[in-house]
Amino acid sequence: MNSLKKFIYMDYAATTPLKKEVLEKMLPFFVEKFGNPSTIYEFGQESRRAIDGSRRDISDFLGCAPKEVIFTGSGTESVNLALRGVVEAYKDTGKHIVTLKTEHQAVLHTCEYLEKNGYTVTYLDVEKDGLLNLEKLKSAIRPDTILVSIMYANNEIGVIQDIQKIGEFLEEIRKKDSLLPLFHTDACQAVGFLDVNVRNLKVDLMSFNAGKIYGPKGVGALCIKKGVRMIPQIQGGGQEYRMRAGTENVAAIVGMGEALKLVMAEKDTECARLKQLRDLLIEGIEKNIPKVYLNGHRTKRLPNNVNFSFEGIEGETILLRLDMEGICVSSGSACTSGTVDPSHVLLSIGVPYEIAHGSVRFSLGKDTTREEVIFVIEKMKEVVADMRSISPLYQ
Repeated sequence: MNSLKKFIYMDYAATTPLKKEVLEKMLPFFVEKFGNPSTIYEFGQESRRAIDGSRRDISDFLGCAPKEVIFTGSGTESVNLALRGVVEAYKDTGKHIVTLKTEHQAVLHTCEYLEKNGYTVTYLDVEKDGLLNLEKLKSAIRPDTILVSIMYANNEIGVIQDIQKIGEFLEEIRKKDSLLPLFHTDACQAVGFLDVNVRNLKVDLMSFNAGKIYGPKGVGALCIKKGVRMIPQIQGGGQEYRMRAGTENVAAIVGMGEALKLVMAEKDTECARLKQLRDLLIEGIEKNIPKVYLNGHRTKRLPNNVNFSFEGIEGETILLRLDMEGICVSSGSACTSGTVDPSHVLLSIGVPYEIAHGSVRFSLGKDTTREEVIFVIEKMKEVVADMRSISPLYQ
């Protein structure tokens, strides 16, 4: 076990710890202020005001109207509502969707479902650095294209797509022809690091969640631009402007609003700090370990993301060895843990199958220190050397 503290957490892209300030805001709504926000008496309306206040805070950061923010149970549900809700609403206009091969499974699996139900999906290749060539998108747009869904920042390799440029391109198409295609972005990894003003980005729909910004798990949101038609995916009552039925999780929604306020207040200073640590980690691993490959664009990536492939060894075994040292990292998306297949993202950027198997994602956060990064570099050097000494693949 490492001597710095009980453990070193470098998997913030999977989830983040709840900030104490967020928990304090949430606690009253578990026991003291438990009223149903749909009731008309004062006790219930207190919960309603808390939801509305959180919605206003979030809409301020997104640059949209409060009524354009819909609360969901997760980022995945938000993605499902965006994709399925839109295409079902516009199915008489077209049945074509465009996305990337490197998207999160929430998008890819939803698209696979839609393909089984009569829709056509174009999965675009990205360049070797993980970025989209806009010309590929331009050539993929058809008269029957109703939706384009492109992730803002990739959850595995951290690359940042030029969402604003894509949005401007699609906006020009709409000016000439119609209100379509609409533009959706999965911004779950981007919030807290990048500009998420939907007007600046020219997006029609944006998905995100609280578990990635030191808020509670089990709550997300979808920003839906006014005028966009949508078919609800959960039937029931009239909550969330009839877009998402079910009694709202008041405490979680309050926590999400508070978490977003806190993370945005310190965004600039924290991003600068994390970028220094990220670059230190990249430099240290490349300097001390031979035959390693940085996955994703070297600079157009999140300030907290480092993804390496190590030739000749298995990523899962690296994770287990690091866990024995009290170091928490991952081999890719937490949503696909347990599978024996290498990352679809790495395969999509041209990483050979056998090398993709030896990949590790480090994602840094608020408690990451320089001392921890240096410790991890040293442990990675030891672990990789030891594993390669007994690996028939590397020999």
